[in-house]
Amino acid sequence: MAIDIGIKDKDRKAIAEGLGKLLADSYTLYLKTHNFHWNVTGPMFNSLHTMFETQYNELWLATDEIAERIRALGHFAPGGYGAFGKLTSIKEAPEQPPEALEMVKQLAEGNEAVARTARKIFSTVEDAGDEVSVDLLVGRMQYHEKTAWMLRSILG
Repeated sequence: MAIDIGIKDKDRKAIAEGLGKLLADSYTLYLKTHNFHWNVTGPMFNSLHTMFETQYNELWLATDEIAERIRALGHFAPGGYGAFGKLTSIKEAPEQPPEALEMVKQLAEGNEAVARTARKIFSTVEDAGDEVSVDLLVGRMQYHEKTAWMLRSILG
């Protein structure tokens, strides 16, 4: 059945492609954050372990929201390590977990990267009159900018 939600086909395709990159970044950051949650050590263990858990749970929910928006636009959401690896701007966590403060630094950088990815597609979404995706992007940018700030604050 044809989709007629008031957004042109070419615009829906461009938005879905941009959201696919946001999904890949979000999922990659989710994996990195969960990895760091499992492997953090040191004097700040409890506070970082708890903080990382809160963050990866939020990211997990966000990936579903982003993927479902892509589907609502009539496109398939990317999935799997191969697809995400081609689309993400975030480096995977190293095999040997870094020290706690390096984890914090990498997660701050990762959150900034996700905010940049969301911002890159914002004008495309806005120009297409896709208020639903605008709302999604605004929420993602707010979350990632705040989270990056909180993580940077730990570093001093």
